[in-house]
Amino acid sequence: MLKVDEIKNDIIGKILSISNEDFLEALDKLIDSSNQVGKVNITTEQRIYLEMSEEDILAGRIVSEQEMKEYDKKWQGEK
Repeated sequence: MLKVDEIKNDIIGKILSISNEDFLEALDKLIDSSNQVGKVNITTEQRIYLEMSEEDILAGRIVSEQEMKEYDKKWQGEK
């Protein structure tokens, strides 16, 4: 058995022995919040901009970082 599976089974065994309702509710909230890590809620407008960006990438409407730096220098009046 994998180490991760052993840890999970150990935790499950410990949880099954807990009868304190407040503790279990707190643990449930903690587990729920840890499952949300890495998830980001975005607005409709942000989703639209991301979709537009994907379309630009697929259509080849992109510039390299170097090209963007050169454009910025020109825009700022630098040489």
